[in-house]
Amino acid sequence: MADSTRDELFLYLISCFRPRLKQCIQVQPVLDRLPSLSAEDRERVRAAALQRGQAAGAEELLRAVERGPRGCGWIREFLQALEHGGCSLAACYANPSLSQLPSPAEEAEHDLCVHLVQLLHGTLVDRMRTVQVAEKCLEMGIFQDEDMDRIQTVADNRGNRDGVRELLSRIVQKKDWFSSFLIALRETQHEDLADDLSGNTGGTENKQNGMEKSTNEEAEVTSQPGYITADNLKQEENVDDSFSSENSVLETSIEKNSVVSESDVSIGDGSVSNLNENLGQSCTTSDSDEDEGERRASPEPDLTLREYQMEVAKPALNGENIIICLPTGSGKTRVAVYITKDHLDKKRRASEPGKVIVLVNKVPLVEQHLQTEFSPFLKHWYKVIGLSGDSQLKISFPEVVRRNDVIISTAQILENSLLNASKEDEEGVHLSDFSLIIIDECHHTQKEGVYNNIMRRYLKEKMKNRKLAKENKPQIPQPQILGLTASPGVGGATSYSKAEEHILKICANLDACRIMTVVEHVSQLKNQVKEPSKKTVIADDKKKDPFKERITEIMTEIQNYCQLHPKSEFGTQTYEQWVIREERRAAKEEKRRERVCAEHLKKYNDALQINDTIRMVDAYNHLNNFYKEEKSKKTVRSDDDDDDDDEPAVSKQDETDEFLIGLFHAKKNQLKELTRQPENENEKLIKLRNTLMEEFTKTEEPRGIIFTKTRLSAFALFQWIKDNPKFEEVGIKAHYLIGSGHNSEMKPMTQNEQREVIDKFRRGNVNLLIATTVAEEGLDIKECNIVIRYGLVTNEIAMLQARGRARADESTYALVASSGSGAVEREDVNIFREKMMYKAIQRVQKMPQEEYLNKIQSYQLQSIVEKQMKAKRDQRKTYKKNPSLIKFLCKTCYKPVCSGEDIQVIEDMHHVSVRKDFHSMASEKAKLDLSPIKTRTCCSYSKMCEGGCSF
Repeated sequence: MADSTRDELFLYLISCFRPRLKQCIQVQPVLDRLPSLSAEDRERVRAAALQRGQAAGAEELLRAVERGPRGCGWIREFLQALEHGGCSLAACYANPSLSQLPSPAEEAEHDLCVHLVQLLHGTLVDRMRTVQVAEKCLEMGIFQDEDMDRIQTVADNRGNRDGVRELLSRIVQKKDWFSSFLIALRETQHEDLADDLSGNTGGTENKQNGMEKSTNEEAEVTSQPGYITADNLKQEENVDDSFSSENSVLETSIEKNSVVSESDVSIGDGSVSNLNENLGQSCTTSDSDEDEGERRASPEPDLTLREYQMEVAKPALNGENIIICLPTGSGKTRVAVYITKDHLDKKRRASEPGKVIVLVNKVPLVEQHLQTEFSPFLKHWYKVIGLSGDSQLKISFPEVVRRNDVIISTAQILENSLLNASKEDEEGVHLSDFSLIIIDECHHTQKEGVYNNIMRRYLKEKMKNRKLAKENKPQIPQPQILGLTASPGVGGATSYSKAEEHILKICANLDACRIMTVVEHVSQLKNQVKEPSKKTVIADDKKKDPFKERITEIMTEIQNYCQLHPKSEFGTQTYEQWVIREERRAAKEEKRRERVCAEHLKKYNDALQINDTIRMVDAYNHLNNFYKEEKSKKTVRSDDDDDDDDEPAVSKQDETDEFLIGLFHAKKNQLKELTRQPENENEKLIKLRNTLMEEFTKTEEPRGIIFTKTRLSAFALFQWIKDNPKFEEVGIKAHYLIGSGHNSEMKPMTQNEQREVIDKFRRGNVNLLIATTVAEEGLDIKECNIVIRYGLVTNEIAMLQARGRARADESTYALVASSGSGAVEREDVNIFREKMMYKAIQRVQKMPQEEYLNKIQSYQLQSIVEKQMKAKRDQRKTYKKNPSLIKFLCKTCYKPVCSGEDIQVIEDMHHVSVRKDFHSMASEKAKLDLSPIKTRTCCSYSKMCEGGCSF
């Protein structure tokens, strides 16, 4: 019975002091000393700490302790783990004996000491010598060996300033730490710091005096957002008073054995809550509300990498240009944040200018990277901003670059500004304005993509620097390049040599010294990124389809009417491409019959594709809506006409319109009747329904994505699910997610609408997304249990991106397709290309460095030459379209004499100026000399302009 009471009191203490415990526990040392904790719980705690920080890991640990099972002596084991794991203060709060529980006065004193450290945080970081103080603290018994090892590692890898931050974040977790810390400072020749801290314990006046003692070295930190100054002190003391009051209430409530909810006990929220975070990067004023405190806290001290992440990041941390290739969900962006901070920290320590730009290829990624990764970890030390085409700025992009340390931007904004820099009357930026460029989804750095246009400028500058180096002239500063990708692909290669060539070209375009994949810590990566089980669901397409037969009959009639004879099959993409070409050709040749018929054939082809993908009724509605609109444009109705649209009213149609509209109305009822026959329903939809039902009943909280080809099919699938009550019964809450571009007949989604749907999906209000390819790449979408590619198969990159969305435990990746569509065969090709890609990467990685660099330089030169040749071809096309742009000048005085439209070609060889005053432009002497003397220049006779110059 006594044990039961002790257990209850222990759990009660955890619930009461949870906010303080979460911030006082160092997860890994405690885990090492809890042998009774299950392997599953241990891994869950470790993963939470690695992914979301120490506080999250501590929360998961406390939950595991609360869940049990708890054997004999488990409380003692936990308390000893806290004590020996360097979390003595946490042990005091968790001990059921209450003998070591800090009194309200002690807590208030502790909180005040923490605030003093926060107040002088900048001075401590600037002046303290980490290792000497840490060694003294170890000698005095404040620190344990594990504390010392961690502080030493941080100081060695990231510098003294980060070492001090680590030391401060750890020392405030110790019991009775403040007086011992002052002694350690004095004994390591830091008397001035000890005086500043001790002088601030007397009251407001002394604290302000302590602030006045700070040197100009604090200016850098105090200018940063959220830094506490003396003006905030009064407010902080009031917070301390509130802590004491709340603690008194708490102590009384414990004695009475009453129940106190976590929301009532906010003693830790004002000081120790978020302490790790605040001491690690910024001294921010505290908040008594726990949720607000967690929201405002910075997780920067928890910016640590897993071993596999550090493996791929190492060359970049040494300043090399690299490509990091990690699968979706493995934390590529977190690696980029770590490299960014390390880069800027080193630049700051070296007193060198540092500026980072992160380039993305989709507008939603700007805010995503800003809000979820870069800003939370960097905002208290560096100025971070996000820019896209949707941003409303009152200052120019160059000014934004000057004012900020980290800029997250769509690539086109940078490209536009680089173009402006080449114009004399425009303000722009140069690549040399940045010290690090991070390119997200860098596999797009090829051909004429905007990423590649930016990198070609970089390569030109690099080649120019080689020339300047030979001439012993100052070189152009160049930024470090970091590329991020889940899959570089193989570029359509069909052999290993071509795949290797594709990888090398991507590396060349990014000027990468190497491409990094995980080699040493593959098992850890596999544990982090779960491989989904794969299955293929084949629908039988041999079943008779009367709806498709009626549509093809109509299309055949239209083709015969306008004498168009395609070579491709109805309902295919090749037919769509053919009919679009015919429509454009007929429009250019002003053949209205062919143009209008081609337009209508495209609509019928769309209906066939919809019928193949979704329901007959969706295909019928697509056609019916089109012909309603056509009829309203080309008929005039009287006021007393009813809504029956079987026959047109007063017609403004010509013969072609009458034929096409009449043909549809003649077949309309027949088509409508077919949509009401369930036996003719799409077999693929039946397979999709079965797959969804199976997967959504397997797990408690399922989440899934269906990838489909078009916006129209995404919306139609959403409508199909909404109309079917069976889906609602198994808990499916669906919504569609489509692109924001305006290159489709269907209304696009705005950025805000996209964000709202993704947020609902993240919160669980929506658990099934029906998406186009917009959701394949980049967007931060919560891990899914089921990912279905519904008849959509493109390339190996898209396959890997989509499959990477299925990263929840026991997840499934499924392809639903009809047997004759070729989708299964294309998926097999993609699987082969995936294997080929990884093998090609390995071959590139094992290539001798000299051979690798030679090939890279060769491809870089080839890329620049190709760009120059393309520019010349484009220029020729422009001049051919508008000859007046070509100007002929006197070769000596450069006076304009005629333009390209003045030149005519005679007998396919002679180029003659037909400008009327051309002859008068020559001097009299030149005119006399023209007949007897025919001196050839490159393409015309030599003449003399009025100034006496020959042209």
